[in-house]
Amino acid sequence: MNLKFLAIALFPFALAACQSGDIQKAGDLAVSVLQQQNADKTLASYQWSANTADAPKPLVLNFDAAGRLSIATSCNGMGTSWKVENNQIVTGNLMATQMACAPNAMAQEGVASNLFSSRKAPFMLNLNDPEQPTLTVIAANGEKVVFTGKMTPEAKYGTQAETIFLEISPETKPCTGVAPQTCLQVREIKYAENGVKTQADKDWTFFYGGIEGFKHNPKERQIVRIKRYELKNPPADHSKYVYIQDMIIERETVK
Repeated sequence: MNLKFLAIALFPFALAACQSGDIQKAGDLAVSVLQQQNADKTLASYQWSANTADAPKPLVLNFDAAGRLSIATSCNGMGTSWKVENNQIVTGNLMATQMACAPNAMAQEGVASNLFSSRKAPFMLNLNDPEQPTLTVIAANGEKVVFTGKMTPEAKYGTQAETIFLEISPETKPCTGVAPQTCLQVREIKYAENGVKTQADKDWTFFYGGIEGFKHNPKERQIVRIKRYELKNPPADHSKYVYIQDMIIERETVK
């Protein structure tokens, strides 16, 4: 999908929409240009986040290609089905976990419910900046919520991830890659389908690259689930892989 081309195509329509202030018309124009299939792909190619009043964390949307919308709030996780139809985001019944939340977090969940609980929500995509597009959705109470997009790694790298598990030592050591640096020490872990560890590297090895989202703690041994993406055309002095933290599986404090 050529987002830059779509952004150029959308610009005159977005400008006219801003001048008119008619978000429904802007949504109609945007989706008519993208076509429903492209709007689906665009929504699924980004993770969308918006700050809501007084909530400690952003409201985060993940539209997947299989028609599931996952919503992360400051407390409970929420989810529903979704599709684009007649220039609207059509959703089903909204399900949620049932943890007790602070009032400001509950208020944010109310925002999510007003947006996506069994609705046909008018929306507008603005792709003038493909690096940070915006998604504006009109809630059931008429409120307009603006989300900013961050491209998913799958869309960015054009491939699906391989999942690996790395045990990461609390101790780092000097090493030399392209230049002298400090390296993490890692051992790859294997798990059986029942979750039991079946294999672990005996020796620590240097990890010369970085792991996006991972914060090393010199007082903790950690086992991290990582998504590894293979680059199609890596630079000569760059690893052919990009590593992104998915989840901390284990952590142990060491002295």
